[in-house]
Amino acid sequence: MTLLSTRGLSKSFGGLHAVTNVDFDLPKGEIRALIGPNGAGKTTLVGMICGRIAPTSGTVSFDGVDITALPAHKRIMLGMAYTFQITSVFPRLPVAENVALAARRRLHGQEVDAAVSEALDRVGLTEAPDEEAGNLSYGHQRLLEIAMGLAQRPRLLILDEPTQGLSEGEIDGFKALIRDLAGETTILLIEHNMKVVMETADRVTVLNFGEVLAEGTPQEIHENDAVQAAYLGTG
Repeated sequence: MTLLSTRGLSKSFGGLHAVTNVDFDLPKGEIRALIGPNGAGKTTLVGMICGRIAPTSGTVSFDGVDITALPAHKRIMLGMAYTFQITSVFPRLPVAENVALAARRRLHGQEVDAAVSEALDRVGLTEAPDEEAGNLSYGHQRLLEIAMGLAQRPRLLILDEPTQGLSEGEIDGFKALIRDLAGETTILLIEHNMKVVMETADRVTVLNFGEVLAEGTPQEIHENDAVQAAYLGTG
């Protein structure tokens, strides 16, 4: 069953074609990595998927329903959660309250408390629930943002450069978390760390100049000559 699909999805900014005619299908329960060089259109594509950017043309469907015209907050209610490339925590609020605010987008009452506790536990931040978020290290703020996504108990979790700023130990913890989430939710992972991609993704989609260059298993992508030349630096 396909959870997310796009057809002919395109975005132009003036004369610049950031994304061109992207057809994309993401089955339920899959971990999909989206990779490509800087400027390939990854963030623009994800912005259109989550409703933060209006497409110039094309459609976005979620669980068989056309959501192209839906604003971002209504897509959240359908079960999408998106963590940003740049941290978007509330620095003056406690860690737990940041997660609770995110959880309340979809949950109510005691469900919120349970979701907060579970999310903080999963990302390893249970020891500092009352700490102001702004006092956390950059890496821990990234983990807090992932917790904010998890607390919404999403059907689709979109993670934009989640390992940026994490230590090696934190990256190992992140990979374990993704493996733990496999089958529980569908994940779209925008990631530059190829080790993380190769070790966590079921399939990989490669963007280049706003178009899909290749799609396949991590091994197939690693061995693809066009991908090697465009992105992986050889060929």
